[in-house]
Amino acid sequence: MRPTTRTATAVAGAAILLGCVSGPAASQGGDDGKRVLVFSKTAGFRHDSIPEGIAAVRQLGETNGFTVDATEDAGAFTSGNLRRYDAVVFLSTTGDVLDAAQQTAFEGYIRHGGGYVGIHAAADTEYDWAFYGGLAGAYFQSHPAIQPATVTVEDRAHPATAGLARTWNRTDEWYNYRSNPREKAHVLASLDESSYTGGTMNGDHPIAWCQNYQGGRAFYTGGGHTKESYADPLFRQHLAGGIRYAIGDAQADCRPENGYRPLFDGTSLDGWQQAGPGSFTLSDDGTLTSSGGMGMLWYAASGFTSYSLKLDWKMAGDDNSGVFVGFPPSDDPWSAVNNGYEIQIDATDVPEKTTGSVYGFRSADLKKRDRALNPPGEWNTYEIRVEGERLRVWLNGVKINDFTNTDPARSLRDGHIGIQNHGADDQVSFRNVRIKELPVKTSQGD
Repeated sequence: MRPTTRTATAVAGAAILLGCVSGPAASQGGDDGKRVLVFSKTAGFRHDSIPEGIAAVRQLGETNGFTVDATEDAGAFTSGNLRRYDAVVFLSTTGDVLDAAQQTAFEGYIRHGGGYVGIHAAADTEYDWAFYGGLAGAYFQSHPAIQPATVTVEDRAHPATAGLARTWNRTDEWYNYRSNPREKAHVLASLDESSYTGGTMNGDHPIAWCQNYQGGRAFYTGGGHTKESYADPLFRQHLAGGIRYAIGDAQADCRPENGYRPLFDGTSLDGWQQAGPGSFTLSDDGTLTSSGGMGMLWYAASGFTSYSLKLDWKMAGDDNSGVFVGFPPSDDPWSAVNNGYEIQIDATDVPEKTTGSVYGFRSADLKKRDRALNPPGEWNTYEIRVEGERLRVWLNGVKINDFTNTDPARSLRDGHIGIQNHGADDQVSFRNVRIKELPVKTSQGD
């Protein structure tokens, strides 16, 4: 699309300011002030897909409402200039691309809440700068030939991966990394090393991840070597979600996640039972959606004592549901209401009965909840942690509730979990229900 005269003038001015190799583009959707800088300087191997990558990010900006500038001038890395941007995209940068002063400016930018997006060879950059290595999550080690491979999508709530199937078959140049980022970053997708030749990470091969890093947000994807990647609708969707997360337009839980096992993995409801009227519909993409009610789908195979429960959920509109914990086994859904606790899903109710509340007992921190909550149509992640009689709730990685049971008629120390189907007009979807059993604590310490 040809820019208007007014837009073209603004673009030319930004190009002079930033010393761009190709002039930065202002998107039509950038009225909210969100702005992204694409940085593609190379001091080593240069990918011929960089122009396609820049063009793709500009187009994503037009679609998703953020303005995009592009530069290969490291002089753009000053404290004053970086403050103009909500995220900086390192697009297949290689080698040492910033001097000491520029590195210091970028570190300050991240520590003050800036966003980072690393694409492909961003992991082949700044090997002697420890801050950058931590931000990127891992450094490049080697790669085999370009070939098809199967990507296993581990997190289907993050905006970078929510639109993908559980497996994603695509062709790219698949990096091996010098270390595994899993302990420090939240892995979104990994490679099935049995699906291609040349993988060297012993069967645990992350390829996309995110993290909260020293005050900022970071997203990295190992894809993007080929020109074709940037024309692939799924890869573009993946990249758009990562940028939306980095600029703060979408929320996600990017804390490291290890040691969980699935209670519902999208294929089987073994161990689950429906109590009361209504039901849940299981779709081909592994999503459970409530229908009718008032009932509850509960995990009858076992109860739990001390645990972290995580699950992903999405509302269609102004809907109602909840997650029940700490109730005795029963085919009556009202047993869970009267003997357990419900973590509510309903963003428009009164404080003690709204999303994140312990229903009827304790409101969430509404300011934190509102900042962490994704709107209807987008996925959210709950962590519900039960230790003794203490119940804590995280929404998209932000702690929004801390409640201690003092009712002698109820106990969180041993009980079941369930998800509610509230009524005929309520459509709430769930994915990826998983649990991590924790050591039993004798104190209520944090």
